[in-house]
Amino acid sequence: MNIGKKAVPRHRLDRRLSSLKPKSHYHPPPKGWIRALRDALGMSGAQLGRRMGVKAQSVADIEKSEASGTIQLKTLRRVAEALDCFVVYALIPKSSLEDMVQGRAREIAGKELTRIAHSMDLEAQGLSQKEREEQIEAYVQDHLRARDLWEDA
Repeated sequence: MNIGKKAVPRHRLDRRLSSLKPKSHYHPPPKGWIRALRDALGMSGAQLGRRMGVKAQSVADIEKSEASGTIQLKTLRRVAEALDCFVVYALIPKSSLEDMVQGRAREIAGKELTRIAHSMDLEAQGLSQKEREEQIEAYVQDHLRARDLWEDA
């Protein structure tokens, strides 16, 4: 299978990422993680600022930028260090990577084979649903490579 060459690393990554789901575990507190952690520690903005080597107003600005989603990763790491924390950064697919690859391959195969099926239908040589599914699977196996799946996405 041409699209299967990357299957082993993809399956490993899928297993790692599955432990990070569901997405609801990661909703930040209303004022952001920095403010929530600082408040939970009983640390003032000025105290965090001293630990970071910045003014209290800079801490307030950083907290606002985190809450609004505009904070830079580098800044977040500096704050985490000052709070004796570490930053976790991940991109978590909505479905499994394998499902994404297989779905995209089947989509491409379906589009390619629809053109052929149309002319076959006109000649009264149409395929049953089962035959069509088998044809799609064969097309995926024989014609698609993983690197080609996202060319026209």
